[in-house]
Amino acid sequence: MNSKEFLSAVDNIVKEKNINPEVVFDAMELALTSAYKKNFKSKTNVKVFINRDTGDIKVYSYLTVVPDDILEEYPEEKEYDEEGNEIKPEIFDPETQIKLSDARKNDKSLNVGDTIDTEVTPNDFGRVAASTAKQVIIQKVREAERNSILEDFGDKQDELLIGTVALEDTDNYFIDLGRTNGILPKKDIIPGEKIEMGSQIKVYVSKVDNNGKTLLVLLSRSHYNFVKRLFELEIPELSDGTILLHSVARIPGVRSKVAIESTNNNVDPVGACIGEKGSRIGRIIEELHGEKIDIVRYDSDPARFIENALSPAKDLTVMILDEKKKEALVIADGDNFSLAIGKGGQNARLASRLTKYKIDIKTPEQAREDGINIVDRD
Repeated sequence: MNSKEFLSAVDNIVKEKNINPEVVFDAMELALTSAYKKNFKSKTNVKVFINRDTGDIKVYSYLTVVPDDILEEYPEEKEYDEEGNEIKPEIFDPETQIKLSDARKNDKSLNVGDTIDTEVTPNDFGRVAASTAKQVIIQKVREAERNSILEDFGDKQDELLIGTVALEDTDNYFIDLGRTNGILPKKDIIPGEKIEMGSQIKVYVSKVDNNGKTLLVLLSRSHYNFVKRLFELEIPELSDGTILLHSVARIPGVRSKVAIESTNNNVDPVGACIGEKGSRIGRIIEELHGEKIDIVRYDSDPARFIENALSPAKDLTVMILDEKKKEALVIADGDNFSLAIGKGGQNARLASRLTKYKIDIKTPEQAREDGINIVDRD
């Protein structure tokens, strides 16, 4: 491989992997240094330099300039520090070091710490080094690629992304996100939905993990925050702060409850989320394959918030039993009792998750049997 071919190969790696060219050159220099030491039985004072403009590779042996008074051999008496550890002085090594007075015989400008370089590039170094350094270079490029991808995806946790369904196995779908594949476990899709190969799909990034070997981007469509991100995507008032989204509770594929509040008295938060002729909420429901959504008005008064969260039940009496433990009792009469609880307890369960309160729902008769004095509603 000549210099032009080498530079062309580096350029291809940089473009294909989207990594900094200096990372590639540094990896190459490190690999070639290792190759030289192995094949030419060199000591440690060797460095390889690659000209970034021409691609020429040079090997240099160097001597480090040290003070004239450096010890020639270890002293007979050992010295120790305050903690009793032996202090080992630096001993002059003529194969890797040169004393200051000797160095200045050829160059008066040299100082302690400077190096004197001598080119030692072998004639056949390119052939020997290429075969030896190949695996090291591949490893370094992979590391750089992984770090580059991590930079792209490290801040994507809890975000909504759009990808293409690329592969499928028994337990997972693999979603092409551009520079890497995310894993969408089949247990984390919306129950009943059919995902087709090659289709574009919206996904919520539930976890990004770089464990040192591979980058794991874990995805979900059943997470409650998937609904939150869909709301933020479809409703501009959430982005500009006109509407605040306080919490989301979800039973995937069945129903979600979303608590919202307006910061502008002239903006109806429920109407803004629904959109003209239901256009905004319609797009969200379509993405969720028909999952029902209750838009709940948030209230700083926990009793009012709980009452709103138990919709479609109405005419409820809410009693906060313990604000610290977040326990509440709800009295519901007639049809509102079954509506408050919901099918299989779904409505009550979602309201509890939404408000963060443990909610006990009773009829007036049950409450009286338990000796509870029912407080009239405001």
